[in-house]
Amino acid sequence: MGEIKSTLELALERTKKISISEEEREKIKQKETLQRVNGLFHRYREGRLPLNEILKDIERMDEKTRALSKEILLSQWIDALSLNEEDERLLRGVELLKNREVDDVRETLHRLTIEYQREKEKVKQEVRTQSINALKRIGISGSGVEPKIEGSKLWEKELKELDHHYRVKLEDVKDQLRHL
Repeated sequence: MGEIKSTLELALERTKKISISEEEREKIKQKETLQRVNGLFHRYREGRLPLNEILKDIERMDEKTRALSKEILLSQWIDALSLNEEDERLLRGVELLKNREVDDVRETLHRLTIEYQREKEKVKQEVRTQSINALKRIGISGSGVEPKIEGSKLWEKELKELDHHYRVKLEDVKDQLRHL
């Protein structure tokens, strides 16, 4: 009686003669590396993976993959810097991969974040005052009146302008990190 083959065995027999080029193999490897590094990036950013584990994982890679992984991870950490979040974890990661301190850039980013948050709060108060005055003009006033600032068109417009102004400054800080 003949042997019954699994679907996998049949598929392997059919694809035995098909081979992929070196270029295709390299693209597949790059895609796998990108997926792996993306996982490392997100787990580290969320606090679920310490830096030393990332370093161990990277050190186990071959030289070419290691260099590509470091480059991708460094780029992702720098791109993820923002003025709305605490970025100390990302900066420690950048320091590790750059093998140098980034204290000057850290201080610049910290000052910029504080400046942005102050300016944002100031704009919020101005929009709040304008909204209260607009409500007063149509006869709505009192201690119970609290306008909803977030979501208003004026707030969205002012925040967009503020974000644009500070995004340019943040990009300068990111460029400093890239060129260390």
